[in-house]
Amino acid sequence: MRFVIQRVTESSVSVDGTVIGQIGKGFMVLIGVAESDTEEIADKLIRKLIGLRIFEDENGKTNLSLADVDGELLLISQFTLYANCKKGNRPSFIDAGNPDKANALYEYIISKCKEQVGIVQTGSFGADMKISLINDGPFTIILDSEKL
Repeated sequence: MRFVIQRVTESSVSVDGTVIGQIGKGFMVLIGVAESDTEEIADKLIRKLIGLRIFEDENGKTNLSLADVDGELLLISQFTLYANCKKGNRPSFIDAGNPDKANALYEYIISKCKEQVGIVQTGSFGADMKISLINDGPFTIILDSEKL
């Protein structure tokens, strides 16, 4: 499982020209699911995501978590995080989880995050989405379950 986390001052996601999810200060998270992923792996990444201390404190040090700043989450499914570009120029996505499994884990991640974060917005699984954001910093972190 892979999370690409961007610290944002604002972010939104649209489908067919309609905004379906929008947040202020917080994290916009792209979520990729592999075939081998489980709820236990999701739980591990969620704990890391929620606990990340990458907001600045009063001394300008990245020392505050999402909860400390009353931050919000925008969670977007992104199977292309498992693109394999080893052969040729056309990516292969065979390492991505099948859509049914990936959607189930995406929904699981959303439900678990809603238990801990006041505002959780989402994209639409499998839709052609347009994402807008203002990356604060810029600050981007990649969590990969195979590297944690």
